[in-house]
Amino acid sequence: MRNRILSMAVIAIASVVCLAARQASAPPPSMSDNVSGYHLSASIPLPDEGFWDYLGIDEPNHHLFISHSDEILVISTTTNEVVGKLAPTPGSHGVVISWKDNHGFTSNSRNSSGQTGVSSFTEFDPKTLAIIKQVILPIGGSDGIVYDPASDRVFGLTHGKKDVAVDAATGEVAGVVEIPGAAESAAADGKGHLFNVMEDLSLLIDIDTRTLKVVNQWPLAPCTGPSGVAMDTKARRIFIGCHGGGDNNTGVMVVFDPDAGKVVANLPIGGRGNDAVRFDPGAKLAFASEGEGDITIVREESPDKFTVLGNVKTASGARTMECDTSTHTLYSVTADFGPPPPPDPNNPNANRFRRGPMVAGSFRLLVIPTHYATLKK
Repeated sequence: MRNRILSMAVIAIASVVCLAARQASAPPPSMSDNVSGYHLSASIPLPDEGFWDYLGIDEPNHHLFISHSDEILVISTTTNEVVGKLAPTPGSHGVVISWKDNHGFTSNSRNSSGQTGVSSFTEFDPKTLAIIKQVILPIGGSDGIVYDPASDRVFGLTHGKKDVAVDAATGEVAGVVEIPGAAESAAADGKGHLFNVMEDLSLLIDIDTRTLKVVNQWPLAPCTGPSGVAMDTKARRIFIGCHGGGDNNTGVMVVFDPDAGKVVANLPIGGRGNDAVRFDPGAKLAFASEGEGDITIVREESPDKFTVLGNVKTASGARTMECDTSTHTLYSVTADFGPPPPPDPNNPNANRFRRGPMVAGSFRLLVIPTHYATLKK
């Protein structure tokens, strides 16, 4: 009987492994004009040209922030019109808000004081959009930005093995976090932990937001090149978009349980160009935007069961994204580009990001709404 039970257990484990393998090897879902009611409803021209990166959201004040070269465009989510700009924000990358302090912060890879190799935050009033001050950071290359409510600190992420923390109430630097690799994105759990992906090492690290120490780290296999991060803080599941890890090294979304320290799901997404992930707790949906021109939508059925609903079409180059959870509306931006320059044989890593000059007048906001009734079916 004991041997029979053991045999049955082995068969059961093998079946689970095979099922997981089949799920992991599933091909990416095809693009669709409508996924669970989500659809591209508007493409709105935006002023100016140049580099853009992350989007940010201010739901109480109905503002969408678009990091754009040396300024932040502010869009009304009520009218989808430009209602202001935050400047100077030299080399802007992202925006977060501390509601506790009524302070907003932008992450800038440079500064407006003329100091070389030094990044900055721009602190502003989210209600009036007035600039409060520039915060000079003791590091360079500030990229992603995350607010942690437990410590009331704003974290700037860099690819230089250092993150920086700024006190949201005072705008003063609280300290630097020594990290093992290149930080791309992060999510706070609201309990004093910041979960930060290392893009070059395919790791997830756990930062204590009060002590500013790395207290844990985990491999994310099969994920390679983790990029976008979002968290369901109630179910304690972290959604991570990855540049590789699927069949033929296509992109995947892994779902991670930080309490168990393991990947609990590996899901196909629309491509290898992920740069943002968002989670809508009211709809129980996770979203991964890909530069190939789509957003993968995943439903959280339970903390350990997830369903890929499909890939809704956006536009080529729309790699970053934001979600207004009060209206269940997604936003992205993109532009058209001319022919890319020839590949650089001495820098193969840079070839992935090759693109030509931006076509004048093509920078635009993409609005992807849904109908909440559809989500509840």
